[in-house]
Amino acid sequence: MDLQKKIDLIKEVGEEIITEEELVQLFQTKDRPIAYDGFEPSGRIHIAQGILRALNTNALTQAGCNFTFLVADWHAWANNKLGGNLEKIQIAGNYFVEVWKSCGMDLSKVKFVYANDLVTDRDYWKKVMSIARISTVKRILRCGQIMGREEGEMLQASQILYPCMQAADIFHLEADIAQLGMDQRKVNMLAREVAPKLGFSKPLSISHHMLMGLTTQPTTSESAVERAIHLKMSKSKPETAIFMTDSEQSIKEKITKAHCPPQEVEENPILDYAKHLVFRKYGVLKIERPQKFGGTCEFDTFSSLAKDYAEGTLHPLDLKNAVAFYVNDMVKPVRDHFEKNKKARALLEQVQSFEVTR
Repeated sequence: MDLQKKIDLIKEVGEEIITEEELVQLFQTKDRPIAYDGFEPSGRIHIAQGILRALNTNALTQAGCNFTFLVADWHAWANNKLGGNLEKIQIAGNYFVEVWKSCGMDLSKVKFVYANDLVTDRDYWKKVMSIARISTVKRILRCGQIMGREEGEMLQASQILYPCMQAADIFHLEADIAQLGMDQRKVNMLAREVAPKLGFSKPLSISHHMLMGLTTQPTTSESAVERAIHLKMSKSKPETAIFMTDSEQSIKEKITKAHCPPQEVEENPILDYAKHLVFRKYGVLKIERPQKFGGTCEFDTFSSLAKDYAEGTLHPLDLKNAVAFYVNDMVKPVRDHFEKNKKARALLEQVQSFEVTR
């Protein structure tokens, strides 16, 4: 694959790339750059964490990257996920990996690393400590957003340690690219700031889009990042999220009830799913409707779909029905895997029990 095709693939992932010039240079000088993403295991996994992550990972590996997923069990423990029960968090981590194995992620160039293994390495803690020593408390507190915390919110001491650990992860995993969500960009900037002082290369920050919650209303937040965080899908609000083992009926019901105002394209979650899931996976979106309502039509670009929707020639319900069909098609292999595989089903049942009792 030539250089420009690699860059174009990564641009499909990166809503923000810091910096594109460094990305070009990286591919010119390294055959197989290392990209990394980390996740806190906490409860069931939704399509933003499942399908979207698989699409992003596949794009980067197709572009020539090796990909490392950090199962951030100690980070979730520090952030008091699942009641601060490390054993439950680690079981949830195994469940997350099981989802990705069954949702179309090409695992040939992907490896999973557990934070529980990193923390046994003295050199890892040396990196954490080095970052903490050259960072002010104020600078670290500004990274609270990465844990789903508001700036100024009262934090536990473990949560103050968290950004130092996450920045250290990048260096310890020898990642050239930190490929996380837009809500994680502040810690990526921290890593870029401290890297030269500690003798590391600056990691590139490639921040992917955060899929919108189904029922979230538009916001007047000042920055694009703040708006994205406000609008994003959240497992703490299950009505806004489609989970990777939801039934076909549940998917259809949730999407039918979703916020999707006629002729409004911006901050419309159903169009957001069409753009970032359907077109990226299928390259096309087909609308089936009775002839009296315009008959079946097919869109091969998101811009043509958005144009018709904005002009009012496409009804919200017809769009919802089509998106529900495609989303169910994406989720079905995972749902089938967890229904048929005893080990996978047992993991899911454990994680579901954690959510009830936490």
